[in-house]
Order: sequence, then C-alpha cells, then structure tokens
Amino acid sequence: MWFGLSFVFSVFSQRLAESAEDADLYHEFNASLEFDYYNSMLINKVDEDGNYAELGGEFPLEENEHFNNLLVNTQQSDIQVPTNVYNKDPNILNAIYNSEALNDVFISNFQRDPTLTWQYFGSSTGFFRIYPGIKWTPDSNGVAAFDCRNRNWYIQAATSPKDIIIMVDISGSMKGLKMTIAKHTINTILDTLGENDFVNVIAYTDYVRYVEPCFRGTLVQADLDNREHFKVLVEELHVKGEAKIKPAMKEAFKILNEARANGQGSMCNQAIMLITDGAMEDFESVFEEFNWPERRVRVFTYLIGREMTFAQNTKWIACNNKGYYTHISTLADVQENVMEYLHVLSRPMVINHDHDIIWTEAYMDTVVTQSLLLMTSVAMPVFSKKKETLSHGILLGVVGSDIPLMEVMKLAPRYMLGAHGYAFLITNNGYILAHPDLRPLVSSAGLIVLILIKVKSV
Repeated sequence: MWFGLSFVFSVFSQRLAESAEDADLYHEFNASLEFDYYNSMLINKVDEDGNYAELGGEFPLEENEHFNNLLVNTQQSDIQVPTNVYNKDPNILNAIYNSEALNDVFISNFQRDPTLTWQYFGSSTGFFRIYPGIKWTPDSNGVAAFDCRNRNWYIQAATSPKDIIIMVDISGSMKGLKMTIAKHTINTILDTLGENDFVNVIAYTDYVRYVEPCFRGTLVQADLDNREHFKVLVEELHVKGEAKIKPAMKEAFKILNEARANGQGSMCNQAIMLITDGAMEDFESVFEEFNWPERRVRVFTYLIGREMTFAQNTKWIACNNKGYYTHISTLADVQENVMEYLHVLSRPMVINHDHDIIWTEAYMDTVVTQSLLLMTSVAMPVFSKKKETLSHGILLGVVGSDIPLMEVMKLAPRYMLGAHGYAFLITNNGYILAHPDLRPLVSSAGLIVLILIKVKSV
C-alpha cells in the first residue's frame, strides 16, 4: 500500500524535476531579461485609475472545495517572492522564466490524479511557484516573510543528513549588537535542521562551555523539542572574558570524530559552524591533528560585525576545510548568509544526481494552504545538468507536493484489520505519521500539533 503510494508520487515528482532541469539546460542566462509573471502578492490589484499593478494583472480565482474552499486558479500557477528578495533581480527573473515549464506538468499531474492537492517548486534563489495559483496574503505589516528555503521539505530534500556542531564566541568583544546577531545566526542554523540531523551547541571564551551541560561530549537528534530547547538556552548567553578558539575547536572535532567512529549521529555529512567576530590564534595545528588531510569535517565560518580586521583568518579556516566563509554585519544579512551552507552540503548529492524522494513528518500548513488538516509533503531535489557547471554541483531548487494524511489512511486494507484493528504510519525516527487518534490541539499560543494515542484494550 505505502510502496504503491510512494511510487505514484515519485513519478509525479520525477516529471516535475525533469521538466525543471530540462528548462534550465536549454536556457542561456540573460542579464537584461524582461519578463512579466504573476506575482501572488500583486495579482488582481488595481490602482485608483483601475490599472493593474506591475507583475500583477487579472488572475481569475474561484472557490474550490478540494483546496480547502480557498480561491484558486487550477489553470495557472503563480509566484511568491519573499519581501527580502528583489522580485526583478536578473537571477530571479531567469529562474522564474525557466520554471514556467512546470505549469503544464502541474496541470497534467492534477488531471491524472484528482486527489492531488498542492504542487510547488521552491527555487534556490528564493521564489516559490505554487499550483493552483492563489492570492498571497502578507502579514499585518505588509511583509511576505515566508521563504520556501526554510521549509522542512526543502531542507530535507536539498541536503543529506548531517552532524552539526555550532561554536559561538561569547568573549567580551561580542557584546551588544554582535551578540544579538550571533544568537539570531544560531537560531537560523537550528531552523535548517530536521529529525535526520544531529547537533550540539558550544559557547567559548577562555574556556569551553556546553550550552546544555547534559549534552556534554555528544550529539543529540535535531528534533523540534531539542531545537527549541537550544534556542531558549542560547538567549541566556552573556559575554565575558577573552576568546580562545583552539580548545573549543578541539572539543568540536572530538565529538564529531567519536560519533563517526562509534557509528552514531547521522553517519553522513559533518560540519562545524564557527560564529565569531575574529580568530587571532594559531589554529592550524588543530586541523592538522583532527581534520587534515581527509577533511571529513567541513568548517563554515560566520564573521559577525562590521569590523573586517580578522576576515582573512576566518576565511582561511573555511577555505582550508571545505567550508564556506560569510560576513554578517546586520540582522538582515543572517537569513541569506546562513542558507549558503546548504548549497555546499548539497554538492556531492547534486554531482551524483541523487534524486532521492523524502517524506516529511506530519504537520499543519497554516501559512501557505491555510489548512487545518494534518498532511505530509513529498519532495525531490532539482539539479543543473549543464555540462559547464556539472562539476560545481548547482542545486536549482526542490519540487514537492502535499498529501493529506486522510488520503493515505484511505488506502489501508480495512478488511484485513479485523473489528478492533486499525492502521497507522510511523517514520524512521519513531514519530507517528498517521494514526486514528492523532489530534491537533489549540493553545493560547496558536495552533500546535500533539500526538494523542488512546490505550485500547484487546
């Protein structure tokens, strides 16, 4: 039953991925490209003179019961661009132009299987193409904060499982805005992790401090509870002392090396995220002892603040350990710069063209589809097939589709279950994906999902 469902959606996803890759393959980048598209924030928007907004235009919408009674256009997809991404950037326009090829595939998939719900393409440049087309509603401040690259389905499809050690400098020089930016950077990195990843957070000055002492010397699964726990503890960090990077770096390498040797963690990618306003020490000996020449652990460096005195040192660390260096001077820089590490970690998978299908855990999507139904997403990465860039491993984005769990449960062979039997689904991480007693609960903080399983006597 599950194999059949997985096969069907893998076929649909494969058709979308191939269409996107072929469109990119035969397209030459045009820096002066002028191209109008349907921006979901601007469609059907008119000024005082009755003229449609630029990148808007007339976009017919009809209420559709299959799509949560929302106003949709089943003949056309449209584009959502986050407010922090320029909607006329040449890279954006060329990528959107290529993704137009997906529209016919979206429609064809829906005609083949009317039980399909939302289909979409999340671009590595930041835009989000969704079918059927909808009118996007910004938040109360008029901002479209949604970024598809932060969604679990995108991150899981774009990268392989990973072990991450986050090292943050909490010396005296990090006081004020620098520490605020550093904390936001940590939280953003944590948001890019999922249940197949493992993580720990180390703060350092002239000594090494585990943010959570109970997790000393080990990696923990980056599930929602642990990520939120780390975020609370990170907010309590205070600056003091002088930064000594060498002991902290040694500790991070020991954790990762022991995990790999003992068959623990993700048993895949390993990386250290160094967040600091400068690295002054002679740290080369640490890499010689723990990471060279194999360089199994990538080191990503985030230079915090406007000061560039130590930029060369932090860049050297990243470049000599197969990582990526980035400079973050304001809070607005954090999101885009953190996302760069995902592109680096995706390169081996992209070069090998591993089109692996991923299924997310159960969730409610109150942002995009405004659904109160539990659902799962199936997603697949999209790669560049151009010969001149094949060795670079360029990720174009991720295609995906939402599947209500009710549709999955309908496939259960009830006649084989007996009078008191029922079917349920469980993920490889031990989380309930679908169960008759899986219920959402509403709290004062908003809508959250809890798993409630009744004990039934036999």
